[in-house]
Amino acid sequence: MRALVLRKNGDLAVESRPMPEPIGERSVLVRIEAAGVCGSDIPRAFEGGAYHYPLVLGHEFAGTVERSFDGSAFSPGDRVAAFPLLPNSSEVINQVGEYALSRDYDYFGSRRDGAFQEFLEIPEFNLFRVPDDVSLEAAAMTEPCAVAYHGVDRATIHAGDSAAVFGGGPIGVMAAQWLRIRGCSPVLVSEPDRRKRELVARMGFTTIDPTPCDPVDAVVERTGGGADIAVEACGLPETFRQAVNAAGLFGRVVFIGNISGAFELDQRDMSAVLRRELTIHGTWNSRIAPRGKDEWTRVLASMRGDVDLTPLVSHRVSLEEAPRMLKAMHARSTWFNKVLIYPGLEAT
Repeated sequence: MRALVLRKNGDLAVESRPMPEPIGERSVLVRIEAAGVCGSDIPRAFEGGAYHYPLVLGHEFAGTVERSFDGSAFSPGDRVAAFPLLPNSSEVINQVGEYALSRDYDYFGSRRDGAFQEFLEIPEFNLFRVPDDVSLEAAAMTEPCAVAYHGVDRATIHAGDSAAVFGGGPIGVMAAQWLRIRGCSPVLVSEPDRRKRELVARMGFTTIDPTPCDPVDAVVERTGGGADIAVEACGLPETFRQAVNAAGLFGRVVFIGNISGAFELDQRDMSAVLRRELTIHGTWNSRIAPRGKDEWTRVLASMRGDVDLTPLVSHRVSLEEAPRMLKAMHARSTWFNKVLIYPGLEAT
């Protein structure tokens, strides 16, 4: 099979590899149809962030079952999305279904080879059936959409609450959609990139350009004193501070972004946290328990009409086109939003 291999830092190449080995006795072979490029994949590939080399990246993906085992709930041809974290069953926290909060786990695309290849062996436990009327392209974005859902779900939300999202990339727009579904109005999105702002506006959200103004002042003005819910969704220290300062009395602040750099609150900012009695939620990953009522099942069901992910996709590339695309993403030499890799796509 063909795989996009990170051979060493900054060195990506398509190689021919043997088919992957099963992971335990209840392993299912999946043909990868689409895999998303996460923001975390870029420093992993180009800034020495890999756990080891060689490595196949890719932890956001969906595909079609190629081969299952006797007694499996899945059959060849079934369409599936996959939770990328492989828990260690011996950890106590996993016994209550909090797999993402464990310490000793494996992970597709970072600690072990992921989905930037044609096939992947996946434990049945990690698989979710994709509804018939949901595309595999949308299903490949289940992981980031579930991350956004999980973050928003951490906050207590009442219909009519005002909300502000700092960051208009894929996670930010997904969070904004979940906030709107929960009844928040208005939902403001602060984003410096003009093309992303235009996309956010077309999706029905009120946008703020933080370049010529202070976005905190804009949120305070437009919400009449500060947002009930403030979400940080891009991982910059400055936007972390903005989210804190944009929250109103008894506001709930949600940190989703994977921070890069040092986040500090000075005395004035910290005093505002205390005097406005803010609640700050740290979030990471998503929940897949209890099955049937879990976040992934809800996200996949919502893709049938409530959540629109297709407008977020800016590029669809083959494995052969992916090295150049990822390098351009790292160098910021091209505009991009959500990039999807199609392992079965022929290079143009």
